[in-house]
Amino acid sequence: MFDETRKSLEKLGLPSGDLYDLPTSGETFSDGAHYRIEVPTINSFDALKALSDRAIELGVTINRVDETYGIFRHTLGELKDYTALAKERGIALNLAVGPRAPYDTGATVQTPQGVRIGYRLRGMEQVVRAIEDVKRAVSVGCRGILVYDEGLLWVLAEMRKIGDLPSDLHFKVSAHCGHANPASFQMLERLGADTINPVRDLQLPMLAALRRAVKVPLDLHTDNPPASGGFIRSYEAPVIARVASPVYLKTGNSAVSGHGIRTSAAEGRAMAEQASIIVEMLTKYLPEAKQSAAGADKAAVPI
Repeated sequence: MFDETRKSLEKLGLPSGDLYDLPTSGETFSDGAHYRIEVPTINSFDALKALSDRAIELGVTINRVDETYGIFRHTLGELKDYTALAKERGIALNLAVGPRAPYDTGATVQTPQGVRIGYRLRGMEQVVRAIEDVKRAVSVGCRGILVYDEGLLWVLAEMRKIGDLPSDLHFKVSAHCGHANPASFQMLERLGADTINPVRDLQLPMLAALRRAVKVPLDLHTDNPPASGGFIRSYEAPVIARVASPVYLKTGNSAVSGHGIRTSAAEGRAMAEQASIIVEMLTKYLPEAKQSAAGADKAAVPI
């Protein structure tokens, strides 16, 4: 069915449909690894330290963490602590742009229609403030930024090109942007995204099609808190790594209630334990897959 339309999509460099045969990606990170372990919602320094300490006890490598509370929600001292510990332990760090619709004064985001705005920015002054927030992260040595707005992504990438932001700054697009298909992913890659996180509930053939469409690493959830559906895909993690590599396997969030909360040391430890389960699954069911070593993700390890 739809043969002519599918041929047109292929001319544009897109897959003609979702890939139900689940082809092996064949692509890797620059170090030859297929996957990296990423833990999101590390929203306090205490959570970061507890996560890292427990992971060391378990023999698990955490390659990257995401702070999602917002850069401007932290003191400068805590941001410095974040970056210092991440640098010491070879963990890539993404700090999240703070200005976003739920923190703004607009009412629409609080209504049932607010899902259409998500975490995007309202007005040009919020774009200016978001750039200032990025500069605040850069000032403490952070080189990974979590972005929630496509327009802001384009602006930041252009500023990186012309030297108004560091050339080694990396941009991760959040699942909160709501993107879920290969055409959107190609657009984000062209806008300057260095890694992209789709919505969390895509099926395996859909993930395989995303990999066919772009070269940048994918950021894919293997488990989620109740606020994001609560699904846990531990046994699918090896297949995700095979069809989507190079891929950041996002894990640990099933240990918390939601994304935009201040996480504790106890939650940090629990997230490390969930990450160990995902590594166990990869080791058992896809032993040929390689994980990057600590410090290998040089792109976003703080300077």
